[in-house]
Amino acid sequence: MHRNYLIAAALFGASGVALGAFGAHGLRNVTSDEKILHGYQTAVQYQLYHAIVLLALGILYERIPVKLIRWAARCFISGILLFSGSLYLLTLLKVQGSSVVKIIGPLTPLGGVFLIAGWLFLLAAVMKKR
Repeated sequence: MHRNYLIAAALFGASGVALGAFGAHGLRNVTSDEKILHGYQTAVQYQLYHAIVLLALGILYERIPVKLIRWAARCFISGILLFSGSLYLLTLLKVQGSSVVKIIGPLTPLGGVFLIAGWLFLLAAVMKKR
């Protein structure tokens, strides 16, 4: 097992549940804008999905201890921070009516690229093991 990835999975999982609870109960008290609520929900979903993947990678590393697994995990961590993190920040900025939204917006697709790269590194690691 790779302890750091299991720790990251646990932290992303716990914070994802907490942020999801806030989104379901507290955020609706702040805004009723469906576009903002949908973006926030997407951030929570992607964070939780990839927390589970990190958990699997931490365990999988014991069976397939190749550098590609580590690269996959790094990409997933970066992707969660950039993709979900930017969506959380965009939610906050939009609720406040900030004009900084345009600066933060490009981080979301960059985070998506990291998430895709993580999946491709995972594919490469499994193929290399053959």
